[in-house]
Amino acid sequence: MSTQPDVLIIGGGLAGLCCALRLHQSGLSFQILEASDGVGGRVRTDKVEGFLLDRGFQVLLTAYPEARKVLDYETLDLRPFYPGALIRYKNRFYRFADPWRRPADGLLGIFTPIGSFADKLRIRKLRSHVLAGSLSDLYNRPETTTLQALRKLGFSENMIDRFFRPFIGGVFFDPSLGVSSRMFEFGFRMFSMGDTALPSGGMGAIPGQIASRLPKGAVRTEARVESIQEDGVTLKSGEKIKAQAVVLATEGPEAGRLLGDKEKPGSRSVSCIYYESDNPPVSEPLLILNGEGKGSVNSLCCPSSVAPNYAPKGKCLVSVTVIGNPDQTDQQLEMSARAQLTEWFGRGVSAWRVLKTCRIHHALPLQVPPVSDPTSGSHRIRPGLFVGGEYHRAASIQWAMVSGRQAGEAVIDWLRK
Repeated sequence: MSTQPDVLIIGGGLAGLCCALRLHQSGLSFQILEASDGVGGRVRTDKVEGFLLDRGFQVLLTAYPEARKVLDYETLDLRPFYPGALIRYKNRFYRFADPWRRPADGLLGIFTPIGSFADKLRIRKLRSHVLAGSLSDLYNRPETTTLQALRKLGFSENMIDRFFRPFIGGVFFDPSLGVSSRMFEFGFRMFSMGDTALPSGGMGAIPGQIASRLPKGAVRTEARVESIQEDGVTLKSGEKIKAQAVVLATEGPEAGRLLGDKEKPGSRSVSCIYYESDNPPVSEPLLILNGEGKGSVNSLCCPSSVAPNYAPKGKCLVSVTVIGNPDQTDQQLEMSARAQLTEWFGRGVSAWRVLKTCRIHHALPLQVPPVSDPTSGSHRIRPGLFVGGEYHRAASIQWAMVSGRQAGEAVIDWLRK
């Protein structure tokens, strides 16, 4: 890398990496400045005692169009979840399967108390609705909250509370379902079109794969940017780095700070408790949802039942998701979750060993209406300064990758005029 690159990219998350990849393909020189000790942003995986701990419950939806273009799925060795869930309701677990991919299980699901027979038929209508048209068409439909959209489609309160709140509320960390109907429809479309999967090496393998395609020395870690100037940036250390263009590709609150935006984007937080167990509470690669509407646990899964590399041989990894950042100590939060899980799975839960409790204060931006079309729009803030990522785009792996590529293309066009 040259000492003065053509472009500086602030942030080594998926948006920054995909921007860098596009610049590299064009022949422009660049450097990524990442404040933490590694790439990936929130898509990171920590190794603890032989376990792979993704930072919060994360999955790759294989239908993401941009991910299919950028990533080598075969090398990632993707392992799919079962297309459905187990829902805890009235002290029992009920299987709720995708009837298009698991027709026999889907048929049996008609007789569960999760929603009515009419609700199951409305799922078909919802699926047809979200699959119609292009992604741009979807983001230009009339917009409401997810809760309003579900009620307009005729879903019963039972179906909303038992399935959609823990499932969609867990996807967007918003059990009130105030998230934009456009984001909900996009997510449901992706769930319907492909697998929900984990890379064998953890979610951190995704940014790792992109970073491996960049030139040596392209990423500089532990390089926090303090401010942006017209001709470059100043690091927290006081070091100044010049470049013809700067791309801001950090998470929303940090982008707001660097741009001097006093109305910084709001955030959704999530807490995750990881346990070691000798045996999985459920042996199938299933997501378990709390449909009872009580207790701190929103969902649970065993990543090692999906991708065995997540745990050492003979051990199981249990990942428990609590939406928000409860006003409790880690010990109090874990004890509350363990008490609830004991009701679900019995006294064997007492033998589970805590590996780590992770609190992610900025897990996602709010994504409440209005959410604009992330397939279009300008990435230029001013001459020489561009922005990618969630600060002015919808948030997801798909849109992070798209916005990074688009920001790179905007820089290429501007520098070559």
